Amino acid sequence: MTITSNPPQVRDDLLCSDQQQQQSDLQIEKPPEAAPASLGAPGRVLSIDTRVEQAWAHWKKLGRPKYIVAPMVDNSELPFRLLCQKYGAQAAYTPMLHSRIFTETDNRNKEFTTCEEDRPLFVQFCANDPDTLLEAAKKVAPYCDYVDINLGCPQRIARRGNYGAFLMDNLPLVKSLVEKLAQNLTVPVSCKIRIFPNLQDTLNYAKMLEDAGCSLLAVHGRTRDEKDGKKFRADWGAIKEVRNALRIPVLANGNVRCIEDVEDCIKETGVEGVLSAETLLENPAVFAGFRTAEWAKDNEGEGYVDGGLDQGDLAVEYLKLCEKHPVPWRMIRSHVHKMLGDWFRVHPQVREQLNAQNILTFEFLYGLVDQLKELGGRVPLYKKRKIDTLQESPQKDLES
Repeated sequence: MTITSNPPQVRDDLLCSDQQQQQSDLQIEKPPEAAPASLGAPGRVLSIDTRVEQAWAHWKKLGRPKYIVAPMVDNSELPFRLLCQKYGAQAAYTPMLHSRIFTETDNRNKEFTTCEEDRPLFVQFCANDPDTLLEAAKKVAPYCDYVDINLGCPQRIARRGNYGAFLMDNLPLVKSLVEKLAQNLTVPVSCKIRIFPNLQDTLNYAKMLEDAGCSLLAVHGRTRDEKDGKKFRADWGAIKEVRNALRIPVLANGNVRCIEDVEDCIKETGVEGVLSAETLLENPAVFAGFRTAEWAKDNEGEGYVDGGLDQGDLAVEYLKLCEKHPVPWRMIRSHVHKMLGDWFRVHPQVREQLNAQNILTFEFLYGLVDQLKELGGRVPLYKKRKIDTLQESPQKDLES
């Protein structure tokens, strides 16, 4: 007797809920109490002085967030954003959404979910057609604080699709994308870029975006070819030059492994805030001052102690959020691998159980965490002793 089943990747594309009637609630769980600050009537071209003034007024209304969850494909979804928010994040980006696919399919309620607590929020799109981008942007504009254009993705899929950092070869098209949104939306337009090898090219690029109507610019301090963040250090000096050249708010991305890196980056570059990506995947409590054992040991002389929180705790909190806000299983599988990575290195047989499990369930995943705790005790996160206010009960204090 032969039994056929869906391959793992197909199973993982399913939502982590079999209650299909919930689908209508997923895309927008509740309308926001207040719409984003208006930028004037759509179609009206504002002066640069007016646009800069409105850009800062909007940013200040949001509280000028410093700690920001970067856009991550399949990884900065609603439950993860909410987990990071509980542990210090002050704003977040959605995963990159493909504008054409978003407008053509009914699957967008799997890819874009939000709720009342999920603010401030940047919804990021990749695009290479202004009209298609605008159509997609209008669908999400009432439920976010910025519509963001991805101009920084350096991956091969972006090259094939002609979007992200590969639009750096077609600046007139980039300008038309920004202008289309800036002149037709009442929510501000932001952009996320990478730098050119030549500083002056980067400054010209950033200034063009500002002139086209960009209200906030996030700068990843690596070039399109510098994909490996461990091999190439982000150029904070270039980010500082962009910050000094522009009149709109600027954010930085790159070289963030702990909360001290965030503060150092802000001090060195003068930016408004800092984005973190890979570090948050392993440790969603970075913005609350927690470090993994690896980074704490690198600074043993600074007095790091057990912070009363471990990655297993974070994984369980994440799973509970996923039960409340369903997302595709592939996202959950990816986060569990990242959050429990230290344990998996000690107990690789448990990781193999996860890899072999084609059909995930919450019962299985909670059991996986319990099994790891029974095998290896705790894998704690650490905090500096002098700022350790969460040692007794981090969850209780953070919820108060």
